[in-house]
Amino acid sequence: MDSILVTGNGPLNGAIPIAGAKNACLTLMPATLLSEEPLTLTNAPRLSDIRTMTSLLQSLGAEVTALQDGKVLAMSSHAIDNHTAHYDIVRKMRASILVLGPLLARDGHAVVSLPGGCAIGARPVDLHLKALEAMGAELDLRDGYVHAKAPGGRLHGGVVDFPLVSVGATENALLAATLAKGTTVLKNAAREPEIIDLAECLIRMGAQIEGHGTSTVTIQGVERLNGATHPVVTDRIELGTYMLAPAICGGEVELLGGRRNLLEAFCQTLEQAGVEVTDTDTGLKVTHKAGRVKAVDVVTEPFPGFPTDLQAQMMALMCTADGVATLEEKIFENRFMHAPELMRMGAQIDLQGGTAKVTGVDRLKGAPVMATDLRASVSLILAGLAAEGETRVSRVYHLDRGYEHVVRKLSSVGAKIERIKES
Repeated sequence: MDSILVTGNGPLNGAIPIAGAKNACLTLMPATLLSEEPLTLTNAPRLSDIRTMTSLLQSLGAEVTALQDGKVLAMSSHAIDNHTAHYDIVRKMRASILVLGPLLARDGHAVVSLPGGCAIGARPVDLHLKALEAMGAELDLRDGYVHAKAPGGRLHGGVVDFPLVSVGATENALLAATLAKGTTVLKNAAREPEIIDLAECLIRMGAQIEGHGTSTVTIQGVERLNGATHPVVTDRIELGTYMLAPAICGGEVELLGGRRNLLEAFCQTLEQAGVEVTDTDTGLKVTHKAGRVKAVDVVTEPFPGFPTDLQAQMMALMCTADGVATLEEKIFENRFMHAPELMRMGAQIDLQGGTAKVTGVDRLKGAPVMATDLRASVSLILAGLAAEGETRVSRVYHLDRGYEHVVRKLSSVGAKIERIKES
């Protein structure tokens, strides 16, 4: 099992290109199931999760071809011959549940295993199922699978009022509603950039959608969707992660392709900590010249609030901040599993339920640590960049799910980091 070796090496300087968004691409790929015509995605990230979704779609009969070194995904679902998404693939990734809505909308029936993924909380799929039921789906959960059918072979419009904001459930409902008969209204819908990106792709395919990016989305179902070519939006979580690298180590790094409107709350938090964030012609530039950043409090919230997927990385920054920071996790339970590993490096962290109090120290010390999930893995790498001595991060297969070429990208701006291949 591979590990990553990081050695504190001073300030970082240079530029890092930001890939297309993993969470957007995983949502866009199932949209191919809604049409018999080709769907092509450009600016696709090259990640293990994308390969998993590729395998899932291929198991259903879709054709998926990676072009231009994986940056372009050419897909066609003209011959769907299987409507069962099996456990052996679905268990690897929670986004697999997103094939349920499209299969049900297109052909009126589907059988999908309950999904797996990172162990950062229960993250049940009940909101997905309730949304589909509001569109007339009949659902039966047995033996770990969702057996779904649409009476008469087609979903119908309905009002879906989400009791809490759910990105995945909003995506599944949006996908399904495009081919439902009549009008569907999604209330308390998620507003993330990935939702907007999905809606814009579906509109390119001929869907009639209004209000995406707000809490109320209206979809007028159409008879069929056509093919399209769509660029995947910039990955705001990768963007935020690499923005934190010079904040932790010092230096000046430009994030190519970055946009402030993807991470306004995060940018404001960095600025409150004393980190400079400026727009450039080609992205965002982050500058932190010298000294410790200021401790700042963080509360994770749905977009446009502070992203839960940047909480672990922000905690790494706060470990060496001047003062005491409080980080409150309101999206997922069990998302402080990186804290004990940071404490192995000398961090002072007090955990109380969904709140972490972090008292900054002058310097972390390198240590062997273990990644517990995707975002935790990169938070330990960030901490290692600013630590004294060597930090060895094990179980980095988590990292491969969400960050392409992390060693190459950080090395290009002066980080001392290498991947250790192990049998």
